[in-house]
Amino acid sequence: MSDQLQTSNPNPQTPLVGIIMGSDSDLGVMQAAADILMQFGIPFELTVVSAHRTPQRMFDYAQSARGRGLRVIIAGAGGAAHLPGMVAAITPLPVIGVPVKSSNSIDGWDSVLSILQMPNGVPVATVALNAAKNAGILAAQIIGSSDAAVGEKMTAYKQSLNDEVLEKAGRLRSSGWRNEFDGK
Repeated sequence: MSDQLQTSNPNPQTPLVGIIMGSDSDLGVMQAAADILMQFGIPFELTVVSAHRTPQRMFDYAQSARGRGLRVIIAGAGGAAHLPGMVAAITPLPVIGVPVKSSNSIDGWDSVLSILQMPNGVPVATVALNAAKNAGILAAQIIGSSDAAVGEKMTAYKQSLNDEVLEKAGRLRSSGWRNEFDGK
C-alpha cells in the first residue's frame, strides 16, 4: 500500500472491513461502526477519503480494497455524499453507505437521497441518517455469512436484543400494564 493510502488499523490482523469517511468531522458518527466491529472482533481499518478533495486517493482505495483483503466497505459522507456511490462504482465489494448530517446540509436529506439514488448496476446498501452502528452490524452480518465464529456472535447478539425486549415487556406487565397479546 502506498504512503498515500495509509490507514489506521486498531487490530494487527488483516482488516476485513474498511471504514472511510469524507472528512474527519464525520468521525463522531462513524465511530459507532468501529465500536460494533470491535465488539464482534472483526478487524477493520479507518481513514478519511474524500470523493471531491482526494479523488485519486478514493480511486486507489476502492481499486485496491479487495486485493488488500477487505470484504466490505462502510463509507460515510455528508452533503452531496458521493463517496459511497463512487467507491461502489469502482470496487466489486459490497459498500454500505452512511449518510451523515453535516452542518451545512438540509437536515441530512441531501446525504440520504444522494446515497439512496444509485443507478442500476451500482448498488449501495444504505442505512439511516447517522446510523453508523447499523452499518457496522450489517458489515458483521456480511462477514458472518461466511465466518462461523462471527455468525455465532451475530446469533448471540440478536438473541440479546430479543431478551432485552422481553425483559422490558415483563417490567411493564409487572408494573400493572395489561397487554392482551401476552394473554394476561
